[in-house]
Amino acid sequence: MASTTAAAATNLSSLSPPLDKPNSLSKTSSSKPISLFPKTLPKSSSVLYTHKSRFTASSKNPISDIISMYKTNPDDNSVIFEDDDKPREECGVVGIYGDPEASRLCYLALHALQHRGQEGAGIVAVHDNVLQSITGVGLVSDVFTESKLTKLSGSMAIGHVRYSTAGSSMLKNVQPFVAGYRFGSVGVAHNGNLVNYQTLRAKLEDSGSIFNTTSDTEVVLHLIAISKARPFLLRIVEACEQLEGAYSMVFLTEDKLVAVRDPFGFRPLVMGRRSNGAVVFASETCALDLIEATYEREVLPGEVLVVDKDGVRSQCLMPHPEPKACIFEHIYFSLPNSVVFGRSVYESRHAFGEILAMESPVDCDVVIAVPDSGVVAALGYAAKAGVPFQQGLIRSHYVGRTFIEPSQKIRDFGVKLKLSPVRAVLEGKRVVVVDDSIVRGTTSSKIVRLIKEAGAKEVHMRIASPPIIGSCYYGVDTPSDEELISNKMSVDEIREFIGSDSLAFLPIDSLKKLLSDDSPNFCYACFTGNYPVQPSGKVKRVGDFLDDGLIGSIQNIDGGWIQGTKNQKGEEGRVQQQEEEDRVSV
Repeated sequence: MASTTAAAATNLSSLSPPLDKPNSLSKTSSSKPISLFPKTLPKSSSVLYTHKSRFTASSKNPISDIISMYKTNPDDNSVIFEDDDKPREECGVVGIYGDPEASRLCYLALHALQHRGQEGAGIVAVHDNVLQSITGVGLVSDVFTESKLTKLSGSMAIGHVRYSTAGSSMLKNVQPFVAGYRFGSVGVAHNGNLVNYQTLRAKLEDSGSIFNTTSDTEVVLHLIAISKARPFLLRIVEACEQLEGAYSMVFLTEDKLVAVRDPFGFRPLVMGRRSNGAVVFASETCALDLIEATYEREVLPGEVLVVDKDGVRSQCLMPHPEPKACIFEHIYFSLPNSVVFGRSVYESRHAFGEILAMESPVDCDVVIAVPDSGVVAALGYAAKAGVPFQQGLIRSHYVGRTFIEPSQKIRDFGVKLKLSPVRAVLEGKRVVVVDDSIVRGTTSSKIVRLIKEAGAKEVHMRIASPPIIGSCYYGVDTPSDEELISNKMSVDEIREFIGSDSLAFLPIDSLKKLLSDDSPNFCYACFTGNYPVQPSGKVKRVGDFLDDGLIGSIQNIDGGWIQGTKNQKGEEGRVQQQEEEDRVSV
């Protein structure tokens, strides 16, 4: 490792443009994006099943007994709604250096990234060489008030929004994390998931490390603390070289802001600059747009960027393999107005819809979308098919995760709270419904039923992604393989389960052909089961945070942590720890 860090120290260099890759999108935020897609889309075999019989009950589904749209809260008469039956991005991160309003800009940027996580938010700012932190459970607007933001003064800040399951350990796992160690203090915000988290944590605990959370991000702080490399940048490099999986992270010290992206570049991270010279990092370009920062470039896979009084310096973390960016960022996670992995999300989704229209056509009267993520693909489908797009489903944005259960059972009432059909658009019509994905299939079946009850003559589902057959280990909360309907059923069986007259998915070969030369640079593991980085040992699913018996926030991490022997834990404690690891494993 000494040779690695020594070599890294000699390679630091100032930079304005990217090191080794031309910035083909440097004008994206100030001019009309250049189309990245061919004018004629590829024609290939599609997966299409037609069915003209009436809707049949979904009770034939062999996995329906283990799938539920909502769960009753045992403590009261309310229901916890499993929102949208979609994969969930774990979080979004932002970092700002060199602006006197850093924390307030961070607050605004987190608003723009709210779609990446709605259950926790936090900001850490530096004032008089002290890292000050405010975190809380809920939306960004719920966590931060004027008085709280006033306490976060200084010209440097990092922020985080996260998705996690609710529970007793929820608040402890809200980031950014802040820790003190022998060289000072460091804060970190992390987007992703480490597939060797359990292995690293067990190794650190055997050496005497004490963990205050069940988040894999805390492992990174411990690795930085025990590193003997100098300067701080090389401690981050040494720590990250031990990590496997997905991580886009921003670090904050008393005088530096550091951004890091894993060698595969699973999760997005971009760099921008405000007119006053302040440097901004964010998960998506939509956050840059809101705070009037100009998009400069992506943080490259395997790159470490350090921002301090000397400017911006770059370091290659390690020789990085072929990038494997998450294709689901373009299918579902990112906002349409973002540029992610060098591509316009809007143009990607529009093209997905065009492919569906050409490869899975059907006679129809109207095209509608499942809002909001299916809208752009539906526009693309309608434009290519020459059929009018209409707003056939109205989405309510005021329904929380928990609501009062009606005393009289109302069929599909959870979905009805979210989506309301427009009878004037649907009645007597042959309807094409475009959605971004099907996960468990429960929501899709209820949507089809709502549309037919509103008078639709036919309902044809078109899905702007290939079938999802595998869980994600890289920062996306997906159900287990057993719960994924495409992993258990054929397309025709899924069509029968959801009750549509036909069903077609975006063919993966057409998706890859659309991406052209960039196709090898994307991860398709959830569609193929081929994982770029194989998990080692037991891997925590995102959001699976169990209470570890400790309370309070991270206080101090030192190179001289409390040392303990294996005997001090006792056999009983080891058994209990093993049981907990079994519960959090996939």
